[in-house]
Amino acid sequence: MSFALSLLAASTAAVTCLGGTHGGQAGAADVNAVFADPTGDVLRAVTFAADAVPPGARVAVVERTGHHGTRIHLSLHGLQPGRTFGAHVHTQPCGTRPEDSGAHYQHVRDPEQPSTDPAYANPRNEVWLDFTTDRRGDGAASSSVAWHFRPGEARSVVLHEHATETAPGRAGTAGARLACVNVPFE
Repeated sequence: MSFALSLLAASTAAVTCLGGTHGGQAGAADVNAVFADPTGDVLRAVTFAADAVPPGARVAVVERTGHHGTRIHLSLHGLQPGRTFGAHVHTQPCGTRPEDSGAHYQHVRDPEQPSTDPAYANPRNEVWLDFTTDRRGDGAASSSVAWHFRPGEARSVVLHEHATETAPGRAGTAGARLACVNVPFE
């Protein structure tokens, strides 16, 4: 299935699964972008590790909201083949430095930051989109949560070095920030 067709199928499934859209605005956060090296200009998607996420690799993010919560679908093309990545929604937009994207978005904020307590850093309280690329470097992940983002507090999706850890003191960590895509979440 082509990149565009798999994105369309995931988008349709997300709306169907959630029973429509919240606020009547389907696709408000749909993003299709190409990763580029960070520069002084604000870009839609940046890579900080060209070996894992080469400039020219593509990313799509689809957000669907409904009465039962939020569903995010992430699709990627042209990344390092056969590699597992962690991916999470972050609180700040991408910038020219990996740390510009801020912390993970948490529905219930951990009073201690950075958050590594599994009571807060878990896939029910954050959006985790870990995936493994195939032999062509394509990958995809979806996450559904039973809540909606607070306005203006979820701003990007960050790709990390490895799968997300779950152990106390390490929960939510996934290594270095390799790439980032700006997403105007609802």
